[in-house]
Amino acid sequence: MIAPDPKLIDFEKGQGLVPAIVQDAHTGRVLMLGYMNAEAYQHTLQTEKATFYSRGKQRLWTKGESSGHYLVVKSISLDCDADTLLLKAKPKGPTCHTGAGTCWQEANTPNALFLHRLERKLTDRKLNPKPGSHTSQMFARGINKIAQKLGEEAVELVIEAKDSNRELFLNEAADLLYRFTTLLVAKGVQLEEVITTLAERDR
Repeated sequence: MIAPDPKLIDFEKGQGLVPAIVQDAHTGRVLMLGYMNAEAYQHTLQTEKATFYSRGKQRLWTKGESSGHYLVVKSISLDCDADTLLLKAKPKGPTCHTGAGTCWQEANTPNALFLHRLERKLTDRKLNPKPGSHTSQMFARGINKIAQKLGEEAVELVIEAKDSNRELFLNEAADLLYRFTTLLVAKGVQLEEVITTLAERDR
């Protein structure tokens, strides 16, 4: 797990506690806010399960200790003032005690943020080719091959649309998005530009 050295965290500013924001590592949704003291932070590092200090119960508590809905921490980062933590985690079930996906009563579902992460990853593969990477190989073969693959995926998606196999359709749709994003990166066009162009039509 990537996490800052405990010595860098300013626990004293908040009388021994720092806010800890938990974000879903996959969907990007903010799941909850808790507070950590030095002991809770160390326990989180050791178990890789988000552990906080309960101001009400005056003790450590691990999210999911009674429900089994743990937050498996993938990374922790520290803000510029060294007094707030951001945990990226994989939830094992709903986060809120009410059964909702987040403590703001939102459904914790994937959103467009993933496409931006994919865009960054593809850009890295373009700028820093990785041996054995299919994506790096595609960039090396040039824009014509990338465009050709996008066309092939579009045809395959149309074919699946005529059938009733939802899983195959979703897989083909995902393949198309991957190829589409690859083409944008190859052309030096950002997803945000496409989204802006589309939004300008909605007037």
